[in-house]
Parts: sequence; C-alpha cells; structure tokens
Amino acid sequence: MLYGREREQAVLDGLLAEARGGGRSGVLVLRGEPGIGKSALLDHAVEAAGESFRVIRAAGVEYEAELPFAGLSLLFGPVVDRLGALPGPQRRALEAAFGLAEGGAADRLLTGLAVLGLLGELAAERPLLCVVDDVQWLDGASLDAVLLAARRLQAEGVVLLLAVRDGGGSAQVAAGLPELRLEALGDTDAGRLLDARLGGVAEAGEARARLLAEAAGNPLALCELPVGAGVEGRSAGAAGLPLTSRLVMAFHGQVTVLPAACQTLLLVAAAEEQGELDVVLAAGAVLGADGGQLAPAEEAGLVATTLDRRLVFRHPLLRAAILQRGPLQQRLAAHRAIGEVLEDGDRRTWHLALAATGVDAELADALERTAVRSAARGGPGSAAAYERAARLTPDRDGATRRLVLAAEAATAEGRLGQAEVLADRAAARTDRADVHALLDHVRATAHFWRGSYPAAYRLLVAAAGAEVEPSHAARMLLQAFHAAWYVGEEPVVAVLERLAALELAAGDPLTPLVGYLPAAVFPAVGRPAAVVPAVRDVVAAARGAGAETPGDLVQLCGATLVAGRDDETLELAGELIAEARGGGAVGVLPTLQFFLAEAELFHGRHREAEVTAGEALALARDTGQYQWVSQLSALLACLAALAGDAERCAELAAAALGTVAPAGAAPQSAAPAAGEPWAQWALGLLDLGQGRAGEALDRLGGLAGGNHRHHVGATRAVPDLVEAAVRLGAAERAAEPYERFARWAGASGRPWAEALRLRCQALLGPDELAESAYRAALKLHEGTGRPFEQARTALLYGEWLRRERRRTDARPYLRGALEVFERLGARPWADRARGELTATGTVAPAPAEEWSALSVLTPQEAQIVRLAAQGLTNRDIAAQLFLSPRTVGHHLYKAYPKLGIASRGELAGLV
Repeated sequence: MLYGREREQAVLDGLLAEARGGGRSGVLVLRGEPGIGKSALLDHAVEAAGESFRVIRAAGVEYEAELPFAGLSLLFGPVVDRLGALPGPQRRALEAAFGLAEGGAADRLLTGLAVLGLLGELAAERPLLCVVDDVQWLDGASLDAVLLAARRLQAEGVVLLLAVRDGGGSAQVAAGLPELRLEALGDTDAGRLLDARLGGVAEAGEARARLLAEAAGNPLALCELPVGAGVEGRSAGAAGLPLTSRLVMAFHGQVTVLPAACQTLLLVAAAEEQGELDVVLAAGAVLGADGGQLAPAEEAGLVATTLDRRLVFRHPLLRAAILQRGPLQQRLAAHRAIGEVLEDGDRRTWHLALAATGVDAELADALERTAVRSAARGGPGSAAAYERAARLTPDRDGATRRLVLAAEAATAEGRLGQAEVLADRAAARTDRADVHALLDHVRATAHFWRGSYPAAYRLLVAAAGAEVEPSHAARMLLQAFHAAWYVGEEPVVAVLERLAALELAAGDPLTPLVGYLPAAVFPAVGRPAAVVPAVRDVVAAARGAGAETPGDLVQLCGATLVAGRDDETLELAGELIAEARGGGAVGVLPTLQFFLAEAELFHGRHREAEVTAGEALALARDTGQYQWVSQLSALLACLAALAGDAERCAELAAAALGTVAPAGAAPQSAAPAAGEPWAQWALGLLDLGQGRAGEALDRLGGLAGGNHRHHVGATRAVPDLVEAAVRLGAAERAAEPYERFARWAGASGRPWAEALRLRCQALLGPDELAESAYRAALKLHEGTGRPFEQARTALLYGEWLRRERRRTDARPYLRGALEVFERLGARPWADRARGELTATGTVAPAPAEEWSALSVLTPQEAQIVRLAAQGLTNRDIAAQLFLSPRTVGHHLYKAYPKLGIASRGELAGLV
C-alpha cells in the first residue's frame, strides 16, 4: 500500500487511461531524492496496467554507465525478435547497438529513432507501458536514445515512465519532459507507514518520534531505518550524516549479518551490471561461493530472481551499499571472477580492466579494440575505454597515443570538458609538435561548440601550421573556416588564402572541396576568385576520391548558397537529404535541411521552407546542435516576418539570439549566437513589411555593414536595406552595401541576382533610368522560379508608375503582385499591393481566405499529406519523417476533415 501518494497515483492512472482508451502516448518523469517512492509508484503503474498493457522495464545501474547501450539491452532484450519490423537503417542501428551485427550506423540520433520505432511496434497490438528506473545511471548512449524517443511520442499508445534521482548532477537529466516531483510524506501519512512497518511493536513514544524525525517523511527511510536501528530506535549511523548515507548504512547493516559466502554472492551480483543469474553463480563459484548460499539473502527479501533468470535487488541503494562498503580487494576479485566466466567480448574486457591494479599490455590492446567497436556502434564509451587503456599501457608513447584518442573520442561524444582534461593530460606527456596540434584541434572543437569562435579560430590556424600531414591541415583549416565565418571577414579571407595555397594529393577526398571553397566564397568577401565550377562536377570528383557520406559533402551546400547558386543548393541538398535518410546519417540532417530551407525560401517556396526548417529544428534540438537550433529558429523567424506574424517572428528571433550551449558549456567569449544575421534580417523584414522604414534601415544597415556582412542572410538583405533607405529619403546610407551587392551579383552570374541589382538601381535613381531598370529586372526575373522577388519588383514598379500618374499602366503589375503575395501568404506585401491598387482607382479584390488547400494544415500534417499523395504507405512516411506509423495515421486522420475529403485516394488529385 502507498501512503500519501493519491495525487501521484491519479496522474499515472490518467496516462494509462488515455493510452488504453484513445491510443495517446504519454511521458512522465518522476523526480525526487533517494527513497522518496519513485520505484513504488512505478510498481503501482505496472500493477494498474494489468493484462491490457504490454510491459517492458529496466533500471540504470551506476557501475555500467561506461558500457554503451547496456540500458537498451536490458530494456529490449526480451523483444529483440521484433527488430525485423523496423526500417532497414533503424533495424541495423539497434542490431549494432545490441551486438547482433557488425558495423552499422554510428549515429546516436538514428538509434533513438529506432527506439521510437520499436516502441511503436510493440504497441501495435495493445498499449505499451515502458518503465525505466534510475535513469540518471543509464549509459549515455541508452539515455540519448530513450530521451529522443520520449520527445517524439505522440499517438502510439505508449506510456513511458522515467524515474530520476536527485543529486549528483542529475538536474539536467530528462530536463524538458513532463515532470512530477515527489515530496516527503506529511506527518500523518509518515506515521501510518511507520506503524505499518513496525507492525504495532513500537507504539507512540520516544522511539517512534525519533524514527519519524530521522526519516523526515522519506518512505524508504521509514521502512529501512527501523530494521537497521532496531525497534528501540538506536541510530543506524552518526546523526550528522545525510539521509542517503544513513540509508546505505542501514542496508549494509542488513547484509553484514548474512553468512560470508552469501555476502560474496551479493557482491558479485552488485558488480555484474546485467543481473544475469548464471553469470553471478558462475563467478561466485570461482570465488568459492555455492549458488545455494544465496538463500539467506532471498529469505531476507534483499534480492529476488525473475522469470528470465535475472537477479534484482530490493532497492538500488542496497546494491550501492554493497559496492561502496565492500573491501577493495573483494571488489577487485569480484570483477576478475566475472571477467573470467564471461565469454570473449567487451563486457569481459571491461570487468578484467576494472580488476587490474597495474599495467597490462594485452588488456590495454583489448580495451582499445573495445573502444573502436564502441565508436562504430555509436556509443559514448570509447573515450572511457581509450583512457583506461592508456592507464594500462606500459610504454609512455603508447599511453600518450591512447590519451589523444580518448580526447578525440570525448570530443566526438560531445563531452567537451572531459575532452579538454584528457588533452591537457596528453600534452603534458609529450613535446611532439604534431601531437600538440592534434590536441589543439580537440580544444578548438570544444571552444567552437561553446560559441567561443575567436579562440577556436586561433587554435585551428596555429595547429594547421604545425608539422602535420596536409590532410590533417586541410581538416583543421576547414573547421577554422567555419569558426572564422562567425568572427569576421578578415579571418575568413585568411583561412581561404591558406586553403587555396594548400597542396593536397589528387586522391584526397578533401581536394575538390578545398579547391571549390575559395572560388565560391571569395566574391562574398570582395575578393577576386577563379571561375566557380559546377557543383555537380565537384561532387563527382569528391565521390571518386572517396567521399562516401552526405557529411563529406555537406559544406558544398553552404558554399553554393554563398556563391548565389541557390538552384544547385536546392538540387544537391535534396539529394543528400534523401541519401542521409536512406543510409541512416541522421545527425547531419539539420545542417542539410537548413541549407535546403534557405534555397526553398529564396525560390519563393515559403510553405516548403517552413516544413523543412521545422523538422530540422526538432532534430537539432534532439541532438543538442545548438548552432543549428539558433540558425533554424532565425530562418523560421524570417518566414514569419514574410507572413506578417509579428508575435511569432519576435518569439523565434529571440529564441535564435538566446540559444547557447547548455549549463556547463557556456560561451567563453562575447561571440553572438550563430543565427544572429538571419534573426536581424527577420526583424528588419518585419519592420519593412509593417511600414517602419526607419527601424528597418537601422537594423539592416547594421547587418549589411557589420561584422557578418559576408553571411548569406546579410548579402540577401541588401535589396531590403536599399528599399528602406529610399523610403526614408536616406539613399546614401545604402550606397556602400549596394556596391558590394552589385559586385557579388556580377560574380554570381545568376539572372535573378542581376534582377535584384537592377531593382536596387531603379530605387536609387536617377528617376529617368528607373523605368528601364525595372523593365530589365522584370525580364530577368522570368523563368528564375522566384515568384516572391519577382512580385516585389512588380510592386515597386507599379508604385513608381502610379506616382508618375500612369495608373492604367500600374494596375497589371500591382494586380499580378497581389495575386502572388496572397498565394505565398505574404500578408504585409499583399496589403501594400492592395492599397496601391485601390489608389489607382480600381476595386482591389478582398483578401483571400486561403489560397492553397494545404494551408489549413499544420506543417507536419502538410508534410505527411504530400508524402501520402505520392503513394507512400504510413510505414514509408514514418521512416522518412522519423515518426511511428501510428502517429502518421493519426495526423492523416486529423487532416482529412480539414481538407474536406474522406479517404487517402482523394489526396493525389487535391495535392
């Protein structure tokens, strides 16, 4: 019986009822101090689920946190036969994670999506209750996967309950998910629980009062302290110790009264991370403890055996007490015995390493192989394996090499602080310049992801100049270019010049990119450049040299945008996204989708850009890619500005400007958020659309003339700056940005860029040349597939004609612009065109309710409907959009009445 938890039980019962009755998924994090009743509530949920739910459960174990995917193996071990129902990349990711197949995608996001898919598959026949206790002790790979799935559950009929213990840095574990904090029991409920525990032996009196005071409303303390202290209330430990420590002592006191052989078996069970009874008994036999000697612990209720032959402790603190208070030599012996009875594999290697007390070259080699396998599986245990291997390595150079590998692995895993510590340790052991360069690369990566771009730039440029192989120097300079992009034009130029002078082997996969980048980017920073080759030829050359994954080619998408080759970006990014989805390279998708959304926006495909950027933003948040969270939020703010949604624009821009790395990885410099240029353009567009020319000019002038004037958003904002300046009668403030834009437009060689230059020229004057410039611009706009910009040029020309009292001539241009603005949902510009048309003396059509049928749908519904209209099944759509098939069906079910249709067959004609 649970005392004082009626409210919490009602919340859990409500989640179960929604999954049982309506197929809705629910996620809840139970958070509180040790012993506060989290596990008891999880047990209540399992009991309340009954036979109507499938139930799977697992618990994190403190001493298995370095074993990648140990938690997922425990959770899904009984249902691995269902992996075959998942799409190929997701199935392969989980098979690799569970050690069922070699290789597989090393993409943590893909593994999380596979977990989502498997949860949905398990809930296909009846609702699923998934329970994970002590989440703070899950290994990092399992935790990432579970949390990603938790954030994406929608309509699968899955209830996911996670219990997280307070303390030890766990405040950020599962942060952002729905949460229920458990508080101490009130006096009345605490007294009822204590009396039930004592069975009436200790009635009202001093002993009872002392126990109530010492337990402080903690249910576990109320249950266990009487056992450790005796009914008379003798203290289980020093009065000044924290409650958790007193509980550990109380648990350990229950263990120390057991026979020695039983204590040995309990120590082995505590050290064996998966609770496999056969392994525990075999290792106990190595230490001279017979399996039958476990009986006293079972009779005392300290451990129990499950149907699948796993040994579970009554409470995690009991396991912790045994491990913490066991003598060191006995703990080492337990790990050694477990390692000896396990078959060859990473678990065996880890336990033998935990038992090692000195150097061991053979074991160090085995740990390095474990690290390599861990990295290939996408798990975050490789850094720990390399580091421990370094400790076991007899020779100094070998140990240093493994420390360098550990630092690089920690960087790849996103453990930036650990990476810097390891880099410092490795640097202190060697004077080799090439090694120090590699370690500076590690430090620079940490600076970059914290937003300290100047520091990252300086380290990378210096490291690339050290005695390193040209291929290493190329990689460092490419990352230095990325850092320089956020620092300013001069660093960008310096890196590009270094790249242009770099001599790489013809067969190096980076050679095509290193050659393309300076040619594409130099015009954006006002430097002469070689002829930019077709990106299709560059891609072919890179693939021929060994560039196999979308990640190898992603920078080409950004470079084509800088060069103004948006049509090439649209094609290449689309292909790479499809390749990334099919091959499971999900981690690179936010970057690719950002570039695709930019190209879609520039081509006037506002709705498509919103859908692309929205999906990318969710993925970026899931993977902690804060740079792209900022950039994508800002791009969506720009789309909101074009639609005239001031509130949403301001909200997204603020999110973009305020997006930094999480606590513990705060920026170490005053560098702006990555999305600042786009955010400033968005706010400037909002001002311009709402007629605030002064505010728009101030904002866009600072962008076009500031430290980030070479950015894509800053370059493309110049025509807006010119319009704002002319409206305000301050054309001189746009003169220098216009000259830069004109040079860039000429270098791009794109008709649409020249059309925008001519539009700017028409605005800036002189008046006698305005008409010819407008007409030439409109001619160039034709066939470029940029309806929004073409309509803006037509609007400006129509306005000019009306001011020239040529109202009849103005009407067709204004009417055509209005039609395009309404179709694109660009309300501020539609309102402006409507007002101008009315001023010519003709009746302007009323605002259209909706132009497109799909505009009544949410972005996700529209995306699903488009794919369904192409004939894709729900399972196919789910695989593409990283949802469950049931969630896809749920969104289609909601979309049909909005579209006025009744079946899937009607979608093709509608779309």
